[in-house]
Amino acid sequence: MARLRYLASSALVCALPVAAETDYTHYAFANYLGSGIYRTSGQDATVANIPISFDLQRSDTESLVLKTPVSLGFFNFKWSDLPDGDIPSSVGTLTVTPGIEYRVRNTESHEFQTYADLGFGTNFTNGNDVLIYSAGMSSLLDFELADTRPIWVNRVFFAGYTTLHDNSSETYSALQSGVDIGSNYFLQVKGVEIEPRFFAAGYWYFDKLSFTTPFEDDVLVASSYEVGLTLAFSKPVGWDLFSIERFGFSYRAGDGVEVWRLIFEFPI
Repeated sequence: MARLRYLASSALVCALPVAAETDYTHYAFANYLGSGIYRTSGQDATVANIPISFDLQRSDTESLVLKTPVSLGFFNFKWSDLPDGDIPSSVGTLTVTPGIEYRVRNTESHEFQTYADLGFGTNFTNGNDVLIYSAGMSSLLDFELADTRPIWVNRVFFAGYTTLHDNSSETYSALQSGVDIGSNYFLQVKGVEIEPRFFAAGYWYFDKLSFTTPFEDDVLVASSYEVGLTLAFSKPVGWDLFSIERFGFSYRAGDGVEVWRLIFEFPI
């Protein structure tokens, strides 16, 4: 059973204090669970993922990509504070998970992807560090439905970590399936074409995820479901180092865990 510690966990950061002898700060899976405000047992947590990637090789049918996503966890901060001008005073956790992703389009309507990551994470509050590893494969199928250009996505992957201070380790694996569908409505902003797109996805965990809180019972998650909206850009926007092709938000729920996510890449 993979145990996702609630306080600054893999993708979770909470504003509650952490006792020195108890570490609720395993944040190793942040990149794989995604940016969001996580809520369980009446408590909130915040994490932001920054997708960074570089093309190593690209042709009409194949590409080899170096991905170096950075995940930041913030203490005493919620995204709802931003309209009031509040910004995080410090970063609680930092996770960097570089990896190689290979993509090949074997037909006009189908793309196969596979990846392998090896990364590192640290908790600044207590100095605990983790070694992170993950691998997976995906199938993306384009099909026709009026002019909405749906994409059916199926993924299977696993992720794990090993702590560097005591060599303890945990893993989890999951199957993910969903559909991303367009609206066939386009806006033009400064030469960029923008299309609102909707998606729905399901996640099934081979080993139940355990969201652990310091003061409540553990919350076991066997599956979750997600719906959301993204804006798809006709070309990347941003800068050379950090640019995005999607921006949006979603809501994910399952077995007592609720997540509001901000999305900066393909959502499924």
